[in-house]
Amino acid sequence: MPNNKKLKLIIELVPASSWQNNLRSLLKPQMWENLRKEVYKKNNYKCVICGAGEKLHAHEVWEYDDEKHIQKLVNLIAICSKCHAVEHIGLAGIQASQGKVNFENLVKHFMKVNNCDRETFEKHQKEAFKKFEERSRFDWGLDLSNYKNRLK
Repeated sequence: MPNNKKLKLIIELVPASSWQNNLRSLLKPQMWENLRKEVYKKNNYKCVICGAGEKLHAHEVWEYDDEKHIQKLVNLIAICSKCHAVEHIGLAGIQASQGKVNFENLVKHFMKVNNCDRETFEKHQKEAFKKFEERSRFDWGLDLSNYKNRLK
């Protein structure tokens, strides 16, 4: 299986203590809307992962310090709704169980974008959930220092 550096689209599960703790939740709706539009423009109105130009989302990119249990917001990127659902496949799984999302289509999207097989997806997903379980044992602090000017 390719390592994560070779995969264009990866599964990034946010630790349970950090659910709903993000830049978007801390900004007033109009501030988030303005920032979201800036991100789309900066990324030429295309998904930075697969190149799609519709149904874009502003995705928060985090770095994790697994010793200090701090997650730092390092970037905001434009990604399409399919790539976003794969990135947060835990939530997509819940939505699939409610009939809101076709999980198999997300698996196919992962395989297409990464030019890989089902086994690669399943191994990557298993590793992502293992990392999620490890990280979710701790309370995580947020470092939004790269975006502090937006929080004023």
